[in-house]
Amino acid sequence: MSARPLPSSPPSAQGVDATGVLAFLDAVEASEVIEPHSLMILRHGRLVAAGWWEPYTPDRLHLLYSLSKSFTSTAVGFAVAEGLIGLDDPVLSYFPELDADITDPRSRAMLVRHVAAMASGHEEETYERAHALDPDDLVRGFLLLPPDRDPGTVFAYNQPATYALAAIVQRVTGESLTAYLRPRLLDPLGIGEVAWLTGRSGRELGFSGLHGTTDAIARLGQLYLDGGVWEGERLLSEEWVAEATREHTATAPGATADADRMDWERGYGFQFWRSRHGYRGDGAYGQFCVVLPEYDAVIATTAATGDMQAVLTLVWEHLLPAFRPEPLTGQEDADAALARRLAHLALPPAPGAPAPPGRGGEWSGAEFTPCGGVCADQPQLTAAVVTGDTGGWTLSLVEEPGGRRLELPLGAGGQQVGEGPPPTAVSGGWTDGDTLAVHIVFLETPHRLRVTCSLTDRTFTARWDTKPLHGGPLRSLRAPRRPPRSGG
Repeated sequence: MSARPLPSSPPSAQGVDATGVLAFLDAVEASEVIEPHSLMILRHGRLVAAGWWEPYTPDRLHLLYSLSKSFTSTAVGFAVAEGLIGLDDPVLSYFPELDADITDPRSRAMLVRHVAAMASGHEEETYERAHALDPDDLVRGFLLLPPDRDPGTVFAYNQPATYALAAIVQRVTGESLTAYLRPRLLDPLGIGEVAWLTGRSGRELGFSGLHGTTDAIARLGQLYLDGGVWEGERLLSEEWVAEATREHTATAPGATADADRMDWERGYGFQFWRSRHGYRGDGAYGQFCVVLPEYDAVIATTAATGDMQAVLTLVWEHLLPAFRPEPLTGQEDADAALARRLAHLALPPAPGAPAPPGRGGEWSGAEFTPCGGVCADQPQLTAAVVTGDTGGWTLSLVEEPGGRRLELPLGAGGQQVGEGPPPTAVSGGWTDGDTLAVHIVFLETPHRLRVTCSLTDRTFTARWDTKPLHGGPLRSLRAPRRPPRSGG
């Protein structure tokens, strides 16, 4: 199914000042802590701005990390409406095979609404401990870990809580989250391919691992902004939208003045965060679906940043003032300037010469070992090999077990995009006769790896700008591939 494009409009016709959007673009590009990947802005149901920083592109799937949780919440909303899930049912009631194992009264008292609202009673993240208790069944490991306090009384951002929620959906529907959402959400909204990582049990993770386009983020936000209605048809109950996006759990109960609270201190709904303005789904490193009912607007972003608050702060500083109550006149030049800017966004390639100056014979076939003996950022990476001559050069990264190689052709400037697997964009080159410095952007993720090889001591370093949270070899940094869906 090919998605119908979102209806579009010049910004000024929807009361959006294009100069404010341009100021936002200036600010994110000037930031030392934000690498922007994409931006879409909808106002009054119309797409008024959309841009992707090359080498990222509109149709490329992007790992959404915890923004996945908001799609899981939506699946729960459908299942509640269909009578398959009750919010006041004990979580354990959906896993009767675990009944004899789970003896702690707080674990047994944990309700569906508690895990939906990150209020399981645990006081901190439980993923590592739950995984240690049962590496094969995270639900069992989670329920075996007694909550510190009564469920419903304390907030803790907690991956196994969402995993249990997603596992309930998959248990009662007999389908993966993706399959369940396809006829109810994805197809009606015109969302094409998505892909979700699975765990050892074969379940889709729910708490993370969804790969989708920026367009998919924007469409989900518009559905919630419109109270569950899409193109005049109700898909999701209005009651669920209201419940999922209001505060159920205080995230900063000791906070003082409301104006001083940051965006993660505004409360948590059912897999949505409350914000200083509106509410949002968000994922690690800058994947955002910001819904602004007061402004009748949706902002979708993908990025790579270790400071997610910095992105939201720039949204509040530059985009909110751009939303005006009435259409703007005399703004044709600003609208055109914004359109030109959005059409030519690009991340700068890493600098470097396409061939080693005067040292080709020494570089061709050169092998490098990790500086210090182990590559701390990517321990599976055990060697780097450079091959080539004046006709072209290749950097090969070798990972154990198995000695599998990721072959990365080095080009003559710019970003060299390859479909892999995994899809990558490679830039950089020789900074002097003894040093090769290469940036590898993994295009279906927010991640960039910087590899530097030193001919002097035959060692290399490899460092992530933002470290992958799911771990695994470099080849795993891609959306899981699925067989084509029948019916087009």
